[in-house]
Amino acid sequence: MTNASNVTDIFTRRESEARSYCRGIPATFVSASGSELKDSEGNTYIDFLAGCSSLNYGHNDPDMKAALIEHVSNDGIAHGLDLHTDTKSAFLTAFEKHILEPRGMDHKVMFTGPTGANAVEAAMKLARKVTGRSNIIAFTNGFHGVTLGALAATGNSYHRGGAGVPLNGVTRLPFDGYMGEAMDTADLLEAMLTDASSGADAPAAIILETVQGEGGLNAARPEWVKRIADLAHAHGALLIVDDIQAGCGRTGTFFSFEEMDIQPDIITQAKSVSGFGLPMAMVLVRPEYDIFGPAEHNGTFRGNTHAFVTARVAIEKFWADDAFQKELAAKSMILTTALQELAELVPGARLKGRGLMQGVDVGSGELASAICGRAFEKGLIIETSGPNDEVVKVLAPLTTPEATFRKGLNIVLEAAREVTETNKIAAE
Repeated sequence: MTNASNVTDIFTRRESEARSYCRGIPATFVSASGSELKDSEGNTYIDFLAGCSSLNYGHNDPDMKAALIEHVSNDGIAHGLDLHTDTKSAFLTAFEKHILEPRGMDHKVMFTGPTGANAVEAAMKLARKVTGRSNIIAFTNGFHGVTLGALAATGNSYHRGGAGVPLNGVTRLPFDGYMGEAMDTADLLEAMLTDASSGADAPAAIILETVQGEGGLNAARPEWVKRIADLAHAHGALLIVDDIQAGCGRTGTFFSFEEMDIQPDIITQAKSVSGFGLPMAMVLVRPEYDIFGPAEHNGTFRGNTHAFVTARVAIEKFWADDAFQKELAAKSMILTTALQELAELVPGARLKGRGLMQGVDVGSGELASAICGRAFEKGLIIETSGPNDEVVKVLAPLTTPEATFRKGLNIVLEAAREVTETNKIAAE
């Protein structure tokens, strides 16, 4: 007979040491609905992790689930390489009608392998082919994936250390705010691009996240992003916006850059683009740069037929009008207010991020982990981010009911109060 101990033992005995989230969230989950998960012992948890923003619309959305079940029950295509299918057609039609056209975007859609890292690999390769240049400019604290090309653009030394080979082809510059409020780091980029003796090779592309998710919720100012875009184009480089974690409504609009007066040449998307947590990634490319030959960037699982089904429903359900976006703005205010209260509990703490991609830098990874651990004991799943895991990071599903949202935020506050009080007593 299998019991809870046996179930846990198999992970320790057979799963690779590379496992991570499960180390800080030691439960065996068996079901999920909306913004809640249940474990094998019957405990219910509010989910403020949302598959690291892969479940922006919550777990098992009933409309997406019904469409997927119908597709599978009717012997719909399960795997189609990049063949034409009815589901791909329906997704592209919905994406064109409700996402691209209302935003004046003429981008072509390239389906890559199903991970965000694969989309980044494709984006960087394409920029190099378009320009004939090899150098990519990336930024401090950026996270773009851990496959070798994407890892070269990723800043985190722990992940870079796992490469085993030199990570070349990237020049790294300071992100907005990295040098403090007194310095506009775009000045440094401009100086390096205009000085023939700077040592920086002319870039094929500049890649950035408008909000650095894994890097600590560093949110770039719109004017900084606009200036970076202008500099890229002035110097013959493409602008790549990595919208894998910050996109699909996470920052309040479908794309994280919508209110920044820019039009990226290439956009990478994954995580919540499928709507249902199914693996799917894609690269949006301005038509003039869509120059890969047939299968020049390929993969057996480029495009996911089941994900096309759920992604179409997600777009038609949440993005056909502006009602959902207005809901996000209201929830963002609730989140900001609660996190400001959290920041006040910890001396020196500060609020970071924007939209529904916010958190609090509490100054140390030890404290942030303790708060998240205590929150888990109280029935909330929440994680950290930042170079030293010092940010308590909220990534609740965007569809979380307000009452559940407030309950989860109250748990975070309670956990922070208890941890800080315990630390205070221990120090006395």
